[in-house]
Amino acid sequence: MQIQPPRHLSPYIRHYIFLENAGSERKSLRLFTDGSTGLILSGSQNLYANPGHHIPSSFFYGQPAGYKDFMAEGSFSMLAVVFQPYFFNILLKISAKEAKNQIISAEDILKNELLVFQEDLLAGIDPEMIIAQLNIYFTRFLSGNINSDHGLIKAVQQMMLANKGSVSSKELEQFTGYSERHLERKFEDYIGLSPKKYGRIIRLHHFIDLMNKNTVGESIAALSDEAGYTDQSHLIKDFKSHIGLTPNQYLKTQNKLAINFIEL
Repeated sequence: MQIQPPRHLSPYIRHYIFLENAGSERKSLRLFTDGSTGLILSGSQNLYANPGHHIPSSFFYGQPAGYKDFMAEGSFSMLAVVFQPYFFNILLKISAKEAKNQIISAEDILKNELLVFQEDLLAGIDPEMIIAQLNIYFTRFLSGNINSDHGLIKAVQQMMLANKGSVSSKELEQFTGYSERHLERKFEDYIGLSPKKYGRIIRLHHFIDLMNKNTVGESIAALSDEAGYTDQSHLIKDFKSHIGLTPNQYLKTQNKLAINFIEL
């Protein structure tokens, strides 16, 4: 179940994803990069990044280098808060570049502030009620925590999204008034990626969106051309690097929980 935040939080939170499993079977989940960071809240103690590697029941994830696989054993409930890329830096006040591809225990950062949400998940409280309380929590946090750099990064991100990632360094210099290197440093600090790499991810997800909406049987080659790829081999390489699947394998995946979150 995917739930949108209220309008005033949408510049900071992309969406919430709630997932539960009442059975005893193991679930294999894959989170892949869409340029976002986020928070996973769980009422389970049986989360693993790989066999034998236990991870905190609630954690922040930095900008993924490509994709991350998780396993959950037995019954569980899980709530993912998918951030706009720069919200990680606002919330945790650490460089997104330093946290890239990292899993950070929520308790280590925010002490017991999120414990009540974990307990509600464990108690089986309606997830929409938990999300309503999270919206209040994030709204209170955001008052007075935004600076001019965050506004700049947000504006650049929106410009890049509007152009499906196809923005040159020269266009970014003209838009921001900053040199390519200066903007790159800011992007890496606030988002964890250079503008060039972030643009590639936007383009890849534009292609995924075209695939998911393809009801007239257009070929992968035609869709890749429409998304701005110069050749199909470049697309396949990008797809496998970021998602770990080919486009056809992705299309055959049954349970797409969100644009960047699937059950394997």
